Amino acid sequence: MGRKRHTVESIVAKLREAEVMMAKGQPLVEVARQLGISDATYYKWRKEYGGLQIDQARRYKELEQENQRLRKVVADLTIDNSILKEAARGNF
Repeated sequence: MGRKRHTVESIVAKLREAEVMMAKGQPLVEVARQLGISDATYYKWRKEYGGLQIDQARRYKELEQENQRLRKVVADLTIDNSILKEAARGNF
């Protein structure tokens, strides 16, 4: 079975829908089945996006992507710096 990517908006909407269904007394297993997700996915989403509004969740994702990009830049610069130090010492 293929992996389905959910948008931030759909995740937040499904979490709200799950809260409503569980408040009506439905068990988590039934709620997850109706939403088309697993129990583990529900808990992971609730941990990451629980209590966030759609715009906050979207901003959170953007910041994660920017942070990942910046980490790659820092790693590249660290490698370059290390190579230049080696070359300056004459250790080829």
